[in-house]
Amino acid sequence: MTSGRSFYITTPIYYPSDVPHIGHGYTTVAADTLARWHRQAGDDTWMLTGTDEHGQKMLRAAAANGVTPQEWVDKLVTESWFPLLETLDVANDDFIRTTQPRHEERVQQFVQAIYDRGYIYAGEYEALYCVGCEEFKPESEIVDGTGPFEGLKVCAIHSKPLELLHEKNYFFKLSEFQDALLDLYETTDFVRPESARNEVVAFVRQGLKDLSISRSAFDWGIQVPWDQTHVIYVWVDALLNYVTAIGYGPSAGSGGGGGEFERWWPAHHIVGKDILRFHAVIWPAMLMAAGLEVPRGVFAHGWLLVGGEKMSKSKLTGIAPTEITDVFGSDAYRFYFLSAIAFGQDGSFSWEDLSARYQAELANGFGNLASRTTAMVERYFEGIVPPPAAYEDRDLAIQRTVADAAAAADAAIEKFRIDEAIAAVWTIVDALNLYITENEPWALAKDPAQRARLGTVLYTAAEGLRALAVLLSPVMPIATEKLWVALGAAESLGRLVDQPIREAGAWGALRPGTSVNGLAPLFPRVEQPA
Repeated sequence: MTSGRSFYITTPIYYPSDVPHIGHGYTTVAADTLARWHRQAGDDTWMLTGTDEHGQKMLRAAAANGVTPQEWVDKLVTESWFPLLETLDVANDDFIRTTQPRHEERVQQFVQAIYDRGYIYAGEYEALYCVGCEEFKPESEIVDGTGPFEGLKVCAIHSKPLELLHEKNYFFKLSEFQDALLDLYETTDFVRPESARNEVVAFVRQGLKDLSISRSAFDWGIQVPWDQTHVIYVWVDALLNYVTAIGYGPSAGSGGGGGEFERWWPAHHIVGKDILRFHAVIWPAMLMAAGLEVPRGVFAHGWLLVGGEKMSKSKLTGIAPTEITDVFGSDAYRFYFLSAIAFGQDGSFSWEDLSARYQAELANGFGNLASRTTAMVERYFEGIVPPPAAYEDRDLAIQRTVADAAAAADAAIEKFRIDEAIAAVWTIVDALNLYITENEPWALAKDPAQRARLGTVLYTAAEGLRALAVLLSPVMPIATEKLWVALGAAESLGRLVDQPIREAGAWGALRPGTSVNGLAPLFPRVEQPA
């Protein structure tokens, strides 16, 4: 499936003001799965995630806990955000923190560059500001408060009172890029899915206002390079992580950076739909102002809903990923959220649905297929993969199923539809389970005259498992590695690229004579959480 070019994928950088919930995990494992898929296919791949550590909210939280802002973010990142990656088996290539010198220096360089190009000016601003969103709120996101906040204007997202701020700030000429942005949306698939694109187009067609890009009421941020009484607006600071992490610098090359920047940029961004406008409107406009290429695309996934509400600590719907992984494991977490929810749409989480899918699809479906195939090779052929004899139509049908599933999965990944890719691969699981049931290798084993046929059936099942290990490894890296080892592989699955599945004549890469090792249940029985 290799495209022959680099594949640079990012998560949003997360605001580490509280512990991660399953919504953060959802975004992260989606990006990781896409990165693993492209890496395995042979693409030059880089995955970035990180944390957004400046801003007024972080300053206030640190003060409330009696520590400096840097001490506070260090604690949060070390105790909560680094462990999230380990919990979910995320293989990111870099982790950017906006308090790192490499980021702060390059942010100043970028802002200075667009200032020098005439896209920043000084002015005054008065508007209602949400500290939780770190954003001056548009009218569409301002509502009347109720209960203890009656008579106040509150944020439609956080349901917390807004603050009226009047400051002398610096402004970015966002309004000058309206036509260029509309042309970008209308001539490319820059924003996906289509529902997200339509929302962005409608927003921009209403008219864009220039953007306040500095704050002067506090100092926890990156200083504006030509005016040290101001810090750069936290969202401008945050968006720039995508280029600072790979070496952006105006003097380092004609494209805006050195070798690493030229190698990786432009990126694909995975974001939640609540921060779509920042990434699909402000961010490409900033890049246009700097004379840089816009990202390859922005994909906005939907919200995870619990009890019909978006994940939120303030509304007590937040669930820590470890609450799931401690019971079901990281592979089940990854599989469930990436397969049960159409990527790009909202999806509901429930323990009942997770438990049912774990049992039916992972334990009884994929896991049982792997266990009984390897067990029969051990029982009937002393653990040695048998050679296939002449293939019959039903054997060739499995080969076509594998080839078709791989092609369909690749096509789905190109559209960022991870759920559709998994569904395509799962046709192999279903086909192999039916194949074993219909061919009854346990019955064939009782008839010495059927020895060759038995070998063909078990070779077909084992080679099908090899294909499944490869195709599902971006989604479930732990279970597939165990299966890979059980199939006698000498090298780790995670280090292999271009495994023969997709090419013509790819069937048969599992060599007859390979020793099959014992395989413990990939998805053991679990107790239903209380």
